[in-house]
Amino acid sequence: MQNAPILIVGGNGKTGRRVDAILQARGLTTRPVSRSTDPSFDWTKPDSWADAIKHVSSAYVTFQPDLAVSGAVEAIANFGELARETGLERVVLLSGRGEEGAQRAEEALKASGVTWTIVRASWFSQNFSENFLLDGVLAGEIALPAGDVREPFIDVDDIADVVVAALTEDGHANRLYEVTGPRALTFAEAVEDIAQTLGRPIRYIRITPEDFVRGMQQSGVPADLADLLHELFTTILDGRNSGVTHGVEQALGRPPGDFSDYVRKTAASGIWNMP
Repeated sequence: MQNAPILIVGGNGKTGRRVDAILQARGLTTRPVSRSTDPSFDWTKPDSWADAIKHVSSAYVTFQPDLAVSGAVEAIANFGELARETGLERVVLLSGRGEEGAQRAEEALKASGVTWTIVRASWFSQNFSENFLLDGVLAGEIALPAGDVREPFIDVDDIADVVVAALTEDGHANRLYEVTGPRALTFAEAVEDIAQTLGRPIRYIRITPEDFVRGMQQSGVPADLADLLHELFTTILDGRNSGVTHGVEQALGRPPGDFSDYVRKTAASGIWNMP
């Protein structure tokens, strides 16, 4: 298995494509999979898993749309058992903070018997620049059902570095890394940081969860995803995740990047430039 590829489930996602790029830059063979790849991987079609997992050494796993949804625990348990039976060296699972369903999925992976590493992450900084909130930044107005609760936003680049370390280095087996940024901000403060860096006004508006879901649905967001976002904003953003953790430093021996660092880096990339 030493020269076998590393499986990346969700290879087109925010973290998956970064992990894939880092591994390939190091000369390692990868197999990023999704529903559109060959071989394909579809969480709703367990029969598709065997071809994707065949002859790989280890796996990085992200679950779509979220580990908190119904069916995720069973899917992760079944994947873990398949990974153990296939002889994978380890499975690295991306999880979310403060989600009871996600933590049940973590326990299911542990119980499968495969060697595991869990990366439990806070809210992605890149939600402001990759899908989701990008249109709001460009339009100069972000409306969310989040008040004064603080969130220690994590740079996805830091998550990718932790995942790569867990996949390629010793010392990460059967460990859980809870990763956050170095400080917690309200969503209004995060938006203001972006606005000041860009030098143009971006207004943050607090709306009700019901108006948020209605707006998502009117924008064409599927009902199940809108309901999931409603759950995240009304339950997970209740203060339970405001504390800063040191998972990045534990895994990498360095601190995570600050939200302001992410903002400057993203602004320099041009993705927030007005059309």
